[in-house]
Amino acid sequence: VQLVESGGGLVQAGESLRVSCEASGFTFEDYAIGWFRQAPGKERERVAVISSSDGTTFYSDSVQLRFSVSIDKAKSTAYMQMDGLSTDDTAIYYCALIDLQVTGPVLARLWLTETSYDSWGQGTQVTVSS
Repeated sequence: VQLVESGGGLVQAGESLRVSCEASGFTFEDYAIGWFRQAPGKERERVAVISSSDGTTFYSDSVQLRFSVSIDKAKSTAYMQMDGLSTDDTAIYYCALIDLQVTGPVLARLWLTETSYDSWGQGTQVTVSS
């Protein structure tokens, strides 16, 4: 499985950006895509997750109501729309895949742990200027 992120860039505070995660090299239809980020000098943190099975999503408190994840199964691509960006959102954004049919309470537990993910992308840089 290969994951390729794109869409990162430089924006000003308050602006929006959409990053994408294209998956390839697999045939299974049910999976979950998680989004993580790592700011300079900080540990990687989870941001959001979406199930391809039923669209269940979870968000971290820091991005709740500002970020929105979606998935296009036909394109094997996940998206994360980021609105109201602030300088605190500056980071490398990664997507990762759980190759299981996971929804609801199971996803709520699995997405919290990085070891739940089977494949990772290389990341895309998002920089927010003040």
